[in-house]
Amino acid sequence: MPVRASIFLFCLVWITMAQLLAQEEKEKTTALKDLLSRIDLDELMKKDEPPLNFPETLDEFEYAFNEHGQLRHIHTGEPFVFNYKEDLHRWNQKRYEALGEIITKYVYERLENDCNLKKEILPVDATEDEPKSFIYMSEDALTNPEKIMVLIQGSGVVRAGQWARRLIINEDLNSGTQIPFINRAKEENSSPEEHTLYVWDHFISKSLAKNVFIVAHSYGGLSFVNLMIQREAEVKNHVRAVAMTDSVHNVWHQEANKSIRDWLREHCCNWVSSPEPLDTLVDPMLNDCPRVSAGTEKHELTSWKSFHSIFKFFSDAHKDHEDESSSSPVTTRSSHRIKNEDL
Repeated sequence: MPVRASIFLFCLVWITMAQLLAQEEKEKTTALKDLLSRIDLDELMKKDEPPLNFPETLDEFEYAFNEHGQLRHIHTGEPFVFNYKEDLHRWNQKRYEALGEIITKYVYERLENDCNLKKEILPVDATEDEPKSFIYMSEDALTNPEKIMVLIQGSGVVRAGQWARRLIINEDLNSGTQIPFINRAKEENSSPEEHTLYVWDHFISKSLAKNVFIVAHSYGGLSFVNLMIQREAEVKNHVRAVAMTDSVHNVWHQEANKSIRDWLREHCCNWVSSPEPLDTLVDPMLNDCPRVSAGTEKHELTSWKSFHSIFKFFSDAHKDHEDESSSSPVTTRSSHRIKNEDL
């Protein structure tokens, strides 16, 4: 009996000690959580980093675009280096963002000085204190009786004239900006649903151009489908062809009616990110418009990689429309649809 009592007492002491240790550990954990909750991690990260004072021009950053439109260091000729300071990711990110703002201003200057576009403030009747946005358009955008092209970028940090800021910094101006499209067509650019609708109502619909061609990248494709839903008759009357690049639109979720879906199948083509060669037909996810490969798996590169194919698509669409206009009333648009399906 004494032995059993000793064992029982030992077990009781061991269990009690274990409970005390568990309670103590719990209290330590609670205290640690309380301490961490009072620590400003952002401030802690700032402790050892240099001040966030960055250059305000490309020259001060010691970068410039070379003859190929590539951003290079003016002394070393090297591409942009993100990890400028080791183990200071937050500081490097802020430096990258500061350069991005300079790039945006640089693109605006190119749009105005090289592409001869003018800035239009939105809303057109905005008061001085009202929030404003803007678009760029050519001088003859509303008076050209023949053609007009509208460029709609995706969402995110991209601004007017850009497809992707990352491409401008890490690749070149041609792949990251809309300048090649503007130089080729000499027309204009805009952004999301309400903005697209506003631009249509106040500018594009008032243009004398008989043929409107639209390039819509990423979220821009969704914005265009929304425009069609809101202004179906007008869009069908003005727009000859729509080139989407990795569009994120969804005709079912956006509740596009059958006549819109039929129109998209005949007048639209979506160049999507894919490992297949350029213009290879890709199995459609939705039965709305032909999907073909952009010849790249990078979402942000789809517009640039499909550049030549898009303008051929526009040229074919314009020729088909001219042929239909000069032929008999019974001529159908089947020939244009077949060309889309053969891409």
